[in-house]
Formats: sequence, C-alpha cells, structure tokens
Amino acid sequence: MNNYITRRDSLKKLLKLSAGIAVSGILPSPFKSGQLAMGAQKQNAFLIEGIGQTPNFSIHALTRKVFDAAGGIQKFISTGDVVVIKPNISWARAPHLAATTHPEVIQAVIELCQEAGAKKVRIADNTINDAQRCFAVTGVGAVAKKTGADLIVPRESLMKEMNLHGHRLDVWPVFTPIVEADKLINLPIAKDHGLSVLTLGIKNWIGAVGGRRSALHQDIHQTIVDLAQFFKPTLTLIDATRIMIHNGPSGGNGSDVRVKNRLILSNDPVAADAKASTLFDLDPNTLGFIHLGNKWGLGTMDLTQLKQVKVTV
Repeated sequence: MNNYITRRDSLKKLLKLSAGIAVSGILPSPFKSGQLAMGAQKQNAFLIEGIGQTPNFSIHALTRKVFDAAGGIQKFISTGDVVVIKPNISWARAPHLAATTHPEVIQAVIELCQEAGAKKVRIADNTINDAQRCFAVTGVGAVAKKTGADLIVPRESLMKEMNLHGHRLDVWPVFTPIVEADKLINLPIAKDHGLSVLTLGIKNWIGAVGGRRSALHQDIHQTIVDLAQFFKPTLTLIDATRIMIHNGPSGGNGSDVRVKNRLILSNDPVAADAKASTLFDLDPNTLGFIHLGNKWGLGTMDLTQLKQVKVTV
C-alpha cells in the first residue's frame, strides 16, 4: 500500500501556504492521508523479531531475513521511490559502543531498497555532534560511499517551519529531506536515556527536526509522540544487536553495552518500541511515550494484536 506517495506534494503545498510564517492552528495537516492509512494498517500489523544465534552470525543476513519474513522489501518499497532512512547517528561513537545504529544494518536496508527499484536512497539525521565527524566514526560515511546512497548533511537551509499539529508541539523546523520522501524507514538503536528512560523508535524523530532540543525535552514523552505522529514511517527497524543499558544516550564505555543480537521490524511504531523495551526487562506500560503512543492511536502496545514471527540465523 503506497501510504506515503503524497509526502512531497504535501510539503510543497504546505510551504506555499505557510510562506515561512509560523502560524499555529490554521495550516492543514499534510499527512491526513497517512493518518487514514495508519488506521487501515492496524488490520495488517506485524512484528518480526530476528535473533542471531550462531557464532559470528551476519548482521547483514539477519537484516535481510527479517524483511523476508515480513513479505519482502518489495511489499513496502516500489520502483521509482525516493526512500529516506533515518538512523540514529547523532554521536561520534564507534559502532561497538551502541550509541548509534549499526552500519551493517544500515547497509543491508539500503541495498534492499535499491534491489526493490528505489530511485534514490537517502540517509538523514540531524546529529548532535559534528555531522562529518559522526559520519566518519559511526561508519555511515563508508556505507554511503559503498552503496551510493545520498548522505544528507544537516544544515539550516534544509529546515523549514511546518505545523506538526501535535498535542504539545505546533509549528517547528522540520528536516525537509525526511518529509520529501516517498517512503520513510525509521532505523533507531535501542538504548538507555536519562530523560525518557529509553530511546527507541519513537524518540528517534528528535533527529528529524531542528530547533532547540532543550525545548523538545520538556514534557518529553508527549513531545516525541507528537513527532512520531507527524512523520509516520513506512516501517520501523530497531537495531538491538547491542544495546546501551547505562549512561545513555551518548555512552562511551564498553561496560554500558550488552550484546542482544536482536532486530525488531514492524509497521506499528508503538509495538516495535514495546517489544524492544522488554530487552531491558521493562514493562512497556511504564514508559510514558509508549503509553501515550497507544493512547493517541499511533499504534498498540498489546502485541497480541499483531502477527508475530520469530526468525533466526
């Protein structure tokens, strides 16, 4: 189902209407078609858990296997699509420190999209540390070079004021390459966070906007749910091959990391986060952003409502 085919047209219309003026409450929501699609999508909601069991298993192979279990990448990506992948590469940390999405996961997803006939695959994240340094240290720069994917450097000229129509957030600067995509894949890492307890898929959208992050951290659970309701990814793939259990979100010490060898793929962002939270021995209902995401119809934390599949390599 082509849920996100109107993203670029919607952005053009919204920018034409707003002309850069931040006016809350008068601009139409650009993603109402996406909201309807999300309601229909619940009937076909799925959650795939991939587990690396063999010694020295291939993260690349596990990534491919979870997509195969979901019906194949062609079920979600069509010929000619512009696809944006939104990893968490905000920190200039090496992959083994679990502060950023593993480059092997990113590479596998890019290659799958290209095999499905995507016209262009772009990697976009508004990093906290210097972007070029993050690209180099996290390994994403090497992945972009190897695959030919576009690696977008975040800059002010790519931020446009848009009305998020959230319960807390209204007009906010949005990283435009992300909303210009035909299809959007959220590719976070699972880790500890000092304010929101965990950062998983829903919180990953803080890296899809500009503005003052300190303001976004106020009432953080509602804020990140507002962002997740605005962006509405085609899919969420949570990298839990190794997770950060202490001193998140930046970490920096190997003792903060636990190897889990897991990938979680879903078309329900709340369910994906709910499943990932259990890797930290947490009850999803105790996490504010999961509870609010469930409350506001972003998805469900009741995993029995989804088709669940487990695959191993």
